[in-house]
Formats: sequence, structure tokens, C-alpha cells
Amino acid sequence: MSERRERDLILAPNEYAYLLDETKGNITNYVGPHKTSLANTDQPVTFNPATKRFERCKLDEATHTFSIAPEGWYLVLKNPAQDGKTARPGTANGLVDLDVGRKVNIPGPVSFAPWPGQMVQVIQGHRLRSNQYLIVRVYDDEGAQANWGQAVIKPQRPSTDPSPTEDAPQPPETEPETILEVDVPDLTMGKLLVIKGTDVSFYIPPTGIEVVAEGDKYVRNAVTLERLEYCILLDENGNKRYIKGPAVVFPHPTETFVIKEGSRKFKAIELNEISGLYIKVIAPYEEDGQSYQVGDELFITGADQMIYFPRPEHAIIRYGDREVNYAVAIPEGEARYVLNRINGQITLQRGPSMFLPDPRKEVIVRRILSPKDVALWYPGNQEALEYNRQLADIAQSDDARDAKRRHKKAGQQLLATTSADLPPTPEGFVGDEFTRRQSFTSPRTITLDTKYEGAVSISVWTGYAVLVLSKTGERKVIAGPQTYLLSYDETLGPVALSTGTPKTDEETLKTVYLRVLYNKVSDVVEAETKDICKVNVQLSYRVNFEGDPDLWFNVENYVKFLTDHMRSLLNHAIRQYGVQEFYANAISIIRNTVLGQADDEGNRPGRIFSENGMRIYDVEVLEVEIGDNLIADLLIQTQHTEVQQTLELEAKQRELTVTQQTETIKQQISQARAITKQIELNLQKDEVDTQLQLNLARLEAQISAKSRQLDAQTAEQTQLDAIHNAELERERAQHDLTLTVAQQELEQRIAELQAEVQAVVNKAGAVSPQLIAALQSFSDKALAESMAESMAPLAILGGKSVAEVFSKLVEGTILEQALIAGKDEDND
Repeated sequence: MSERRERDLILAPNEYAYLLDETKGNITNYVGPHKTSLANTDQPVTFNPATKRFERCKLDEATHTFSIAPEGWYLVLKNPAQDGKTARPGTANGLVDLDVGRKVNIPGPVSFAPWPGQMVQVIQGHRLRSNQYLIVRVYDDEGAQANWGQAVIKPQRPSTDPSPTEDAPQPPETEPETILEVDVPDLTMGKLLVIKGTDVSFYIPPTGIEVVAEGDKYVRNAVTLERLEYCILLDENGNKRYIKGPAVVFPHPTETFVIKEGSRKFKAIELNEISGLYIKVIAPYEEDGQSYQVGDELFITGADQMIYFPRPEHAIIRYGDREVNYAVAIPEGEARYVLNRINGQITLQRGPSMFLPDPRKEVIVRRILSPKDVALWYPGNQEALEYNRQLADIAQSDDARDAKRRHKKAGQQLLATTSADLPPTPEGFVGDEFTRRQSFTSPRTITLDTKYEGAVSISVWTGYAVLVLSKTGERKVIAGPQTYLLSYDETLGPVALSTGTPKTDEETLKTVYLRVLYNKVSDVVEAETKDICKVNVQLSYRVNFEGDPDLWFNVENYVKFLTDHMRSLLNHAIRQYGVQEFYANAISIIRNTVLGQADDEGNRPGRIFSENGMRIYDVEVLEVEIGDNLIADLLIQTQHTEVQQTLELEAKQRELTVTQQTETIKQQISQARAITKQIELNLQKDEVDTQLQLNLARLEAQISAKSRQLDAQTAEQTQLDAIHNAELERERAQHDLTLTVAQQELEQRIAELQAEVQAVVNKAGAVSPQLIAALQSFSDKALAESMAESMAPLAILGGKSVAEVFSKLVEGTILEQALIAGKDEDND
């Protein structure tokens, strides 16, 4: 009963299973609700999408649920049925013809049992916020064209803001191509499109278009920029876009956001008058009517631009980790060394000032004094000595610190990310940059171990040559100094060199390097003289290879070839002389035989070998040995006697020469002394004549000076007389002028007096006699009263009356007459 139940396939609604008929190979799709008993040839199987094969399994493992996509989801069905039909529930469905290799998108709600061989992926519909987007790819251009209008698209609701303001986000300069464009003629297979959340709130792609996933997510986050923020988009072609806020930035399908320290947006750089940015122009552009070319360097300070936003044509130049260059404070009485990078001149920048060097041409440098200079300039100042020592240590350790800094920065790469959880926005420059050290950088040194990596390299030294042979039969000679790289089919031709002395064929040295300049070959020649006396001559040849280099390697063992030939020539030449004659003239005989006869200038042609271009340009006779010892002793004794006689003759000759030279020197000394005496007398005579001429010249000069002095005095007196006469004339003219002016003033005064007198007369004539008499009478009475008052004290003192004193006082005057007349009137 249990076995029978295990062989029964019972499917509930919404379930299906695949059974393989092992006799025919057919696969039947059973769709629930359904029940059937399995035959012995029925084998449960399941389809493996990874291997694309049906795998045998247990009956309970063969049961699967339907592929279900609810509302808002969709199915991606691979290998759809050609007739578009699905398996009928409650039946056993045979195989249908599948459109293998195709893929269709089916929006929900939908539920069905897939046919054997079909692959289904259930994906939730893509919901987008306004700052999110999708990237879709055209995988079937014909299907995309045919099903373009079947995409499920829910447009984003418009903003409730009635009108945009200046603060509203602005679109980027170049908008990415979106799926909502009315006319989309270019649906080429593989083309990428962008679905922006600002336009679409929900999206399900039609058949022919798939959503590109990023990791395990489909929806990507755009970048929202605030004011004073910017972001950078890097395209696959290497171009960059710089977008400034406020804005919501959607990338093109081929673009990624550049990030730094985990952030995709960055703050603009704030500058002021004492800070600036060192910029390199990496692409030509124009701004404010001015053109900038590639390679131009700019130094932008706060005086030019308070807020700096990077642009694609700019690359910042860093010194160490520093982006912004700041001014240095120089107090009064201090200064800084400033190096001009263009001409190398170092100047002093004196304080007080806030000095902002232009990094394009100015660098602040520090001077390191040697201990000797410190000891001389600052005696006993250990602090100055220690400070300069530390500066020297710092300069030496700069390379080590820079290497460590470069290693640290190697891990900080610019990456692309779409993570929604990003760290705070960092400040600073993000974009192309050049990093430069703050201090002097010595040339970078690297070690390349390419000895066995590349082609075979042959270094031919000076004075050597090699023979290069190819498998095609070509040959060429390479003479040093130079380096030659062998082709794959090229080898070097070897040569054999006889060694030892004398040279034989038994001891040879094989090499590929032929010495062609200043070569030295030693040998011993055994020969007999005319009188049958054996002699051994030890020689050293000097050899060069000249002429056509192709001939140099024609003789394999040029050493043996040379020695054999020269032995034959020397044997023949030595046999022409007796032992005594040869022993006395061995060097001349050998040199004439080997090098040829010398010309008038002493030059010898040398021995040329036409076979290989070899030439013996010199030979050195090291030793001549006589084979018979008795003859050798006699020759030596004879030579000793000759030498002794020669030495005696040379001694006598030297004595004669010394005597002759001594007397000659004495004669020359006497002649020299006589000549010197004569020269001294002539010099004294010339000196007397010169002194006489000098004295005469002095007298003439004195006479001339005295005469000029008298002439000057005479001229001076003449000028003084003229001046005196002129002064007298001026004084006379002045006196005459004074008299004239006085006479005129006197005449004017007389005229004034006459006018005054006339005026008085006229006034007097205008007064009547009665008025005059009345005035006179009144005046006399008033006078009398005044005098009486004045004379009263005098009368009292004199004992007289006032009348008597007054009469006495006015006696003889007109008042006396008036007084008398008055009295008479009183008596009457």
C-alpha cells in the first residue's frame, strides 16, 4: 500500500511536475489539480537552469509551484512557446514547440506552469523616487520596436510648486537620453537608456528591454547637489562632466560618479587674498575673452575668484597632500629666501608682509649652513649648530617620507558607487591633478633586471668585433663600441686563438670576440745563421685589423697563421747573416724583415695580410739567444771589449766637449760683460740728455707761465679801470638825479606855500573891519582876564596891584593901548 502511494503523483492546485518517459524520452508536464499513477518507466525530473538539463530526482522533489507575478510585478520568461499558450491545469500536457533563445517580459498579475525547458524569473516592478533612476538595455531590437508601447509606465506627479525659482535645481548641461522620449528611433541592440525618477514613478519594461542591475539592486540613486556643491561624472570615453549645485544629477548610461573618501559630491574650494590654487590647463578653452592652451599654468587666488569650482580643463598641481597654497607671514625685520624657478635667482622677500609665492615661478627655500660656517658665523652657538644639523637630516630623510606617502596614497583610488548611505561631503579638489613634492626631488632611480627577459644583447667593447651569422647565409661584422641585438636566426661565428709560447695548434682558445685594435702576439722563432749556428729569437708583434671588416674573420686562427708565416720569413732572413753579424744587428734585421725598410722619415709600411686584413704595425725583439754557449760567451766577451773601448772614447770625447764648452762660456761671459758696460754708458748718456731737455722744458714753461701771468694782470687792470669809470659814471648820474628831484620838490613846496599865503590873504580880505575890531576887542578882554587871574599871585608877592603888574607886562604892546583906551572910556 505504501509503495503504491509513493508511485502516485498527486498535485494540488497551483502545482506542477515533470515526468520523463524512459522508453521514448518524452517529458510530460502534469498540472494540478491532478492525480496519476506512475508507470515503471516514468521518472520524475526537474529542470536545472544553470546546466540547462533535466535532472532525475525523487517524486516529492519534482513538484513545483506555479510561476506567479502579482500586481506590480512581472515575469521574465525565457524560451516562450511559439503559439503563446500555457499548460492547461488539471491535465497532462505534452511538449510544445518553444522559441528557444528568446526572452519576453510579462507584467502581472499572471500565474502559469512553465513548459519543460522554460526559465522564469519573477521581478518586482521598479518604484522610483524623484532622485532615483534606472538603466535599461535593449537586448532585442525587433521586440523592443514591436512592444515599445506595452511598457508599464506611471508618470511622476508634477510638483505643487506653481512656478520655479532661482533656487530650484537646474538640469545638467547635457541630459541623458530617457525612455520617455516621444520619438525613440534608435533601439539598437545593446543600447542603454535612462529612466529618471523625475519623470517615472513606476516602471515595468516591455519585451526587448531589460533593467540593468547593479549588484543585487535595480534602482540607482542620483546625486542631489546643494549650493556650493558639485559632482563629477566619468564617461567610458574618458571625458568628465562637472555639475554644480543646486541640481539633481542623473548620469548618462555610460557614466559613473567619481567618488572620494566614499562621497560622490564635494564642496567648492573657498579662497581668499592670501591663498590660491596652482592649476595646469589640460584642454584648451576660452573664458572672458581669453584663450588658454594645453600646458598653460594658472595661479588662481582669492583676489581672482573667492569660490572655485573645478572644471574639466583644469588639473590641480599638489605639493605633498596640500591643495591650497597659503601665504607665509613675514614679520618686520625678517625675510625669506625666494627662488625664481625660471632663472634660478634667489631673492629676499622682506617683512612685514603676508607673502603668497606664485608656485609657477617662486619657491621659498631654506638655507642649510655647514658646521664650519656655523662655527665661523655663530661662535659657541650650539643651538644654531644643532638646528642646521637637523635641517640636513630632514633633507636626507625626505625621500623616505615621500616613498611612504606615495605608498599610502596608492590605495586611495577614485571609484564609482551608487550606495544610498554615504559619509558626509568632504571638502577639497576632486578631478585631474598633478602631485609635486614640497622640497627638492632628486631624480628617481629604478633597477631593471632585464638580463634574461628580452632579445639577446651583445655588447661589443672598444677594439673588438664579432661575426654575426644568420641561417640564410648572411654574415656581417659588428665592430665596437656598440650594442647589438641578435635576431632569432642569428648566431655569432667563433674563432680559435693559439696560446702559449711558441704558438702551436695544441693549445687554442675559442671566442667570438676578435680584438681588432692594438693586439699583441708573442712567439719564439728558432733559426740558423749562415755559419750554421742556432739562434732563438723571442718576439712580440703588434697587430691591427684594417680595411674591409668582412675579411677579418676569413682566417679561423689568425695567430697561428701569423706566426707560421713570420717564422718562414725570419728563418730565410737570418740564414743570410753570420752569427756575429746577426747578433750585432739582430733588431734591425728582424724589424726590416717584419716591417719593411724605413723611409726618410723613419716610417715603415708594416706587414699586411691580404687574406684577413691583418697588419703588423710594430714588432718588439724581447730576446736573442745563441744556441752554442761557447760562441755566445765569445760574442759576449767581444761585445764587452767593444763596449769598454767605446766607453773610454766617449769619456775622452766628453772631456774635450766639456773643455770646449767651458772656454766658450768664459768668452761669452766676457762679451756679455763688455756689452753690459757699453749699455750702461749709453743709458747714462741718454739719462743726462733727458735731464737737460727736462730742465730746458721747465725753464720754458716757467717763462711762458710768467708771461701769461703778466698778460693776465694787465688785462685785469684794464678791466678794473673800466669798472671804476663805470662806477663813477653811475654815481654822477645818481647825484644829478638826486639834485633834479630835490629841485623839483623845492619848486613844488614854494608853489604850495604861495598857494597857502594867497589863501590866507583871500580869507583875510573876506573879513570886515567891524568884525575884526569886535573879535580883537573880545580877544583883548579875554586875554586881560586871563592875565589878571595869572598875575594875581605875582602882585601879591611884589606888593603891587594886579593892574600895575599887568601894565608893566604889556608895556609897549597893543594891549597897553587898549588898556589905556579902556580907562579913558571908563572915565568918560
